[in-house]
Amino acid sequence: MEHGYVRVKICGVTRPEDARVAEAAGADAVGVVMFSDSPRSIGPDEAAAVFSALGPFTARVVVTHTTSPEDLARVLALHPTAVQISYPHGVPTGCGTAVMRVVGRERPAPPLHADAYIVDESMGRGHLFDPASARSFVEESRVPVVLAGGLTPENVRAAVRAVRPYAVDVCSGVEIEPGVKDPALVRAFVAAVKG
Repeated sequence: MEHGYVRVKICGVTRPEDARVAEAAGADAVGVVMFSDSPRSIGPDEAAAVFSALGPFTARVVVTHTTSPEDLARVLALHPTAVQISYPHGVPTGCGTAVMRVVGRERPAPPLHADAYIVDESMGRGHLFDPASARSFVEESRVPVVLAGGLTPENVRAAVRAVRPYAVDVCSGVEIEPGVKDPALVRAFVAAVKG
């Protein structure tokens, strides 16, 4: 599934001020990490504060690696635009939250319902994606595919040309330290994608 306009998600946001920077730079979505061993993982109150800093037209995404249905229920209680999950949880239909399922080189994709897939073997560690595998997945998918893994302001334009994803997702590639975004890098990343 190919699209001309590539969307941008700034992920691993831990502070409201970074959410505002991402939105002002032109990001389409802001992601927070919850119920994860990531150094960027924040609790429900902090996630709510990040989301509250955004205007009504910026998507709010929760990334979680939890295996707990109770944790997933706490995520859904925030009413995010989408939830990005690594485990084969069922998500209640009709809850108003889109489901993004994480896939890597090891395919096939999960058999469960997904509104989008995110090709990500990095999980915020800055490991570069596999271009051939990602492009193949984009070409075969019937739903939007988001590209993540090792993206930076310097390489994202070439990645978009090579893979043709629906959206790109960046975390460590725009950070000063885990969970703290560099405003100049955020702006440069969005400009590289949309410029």
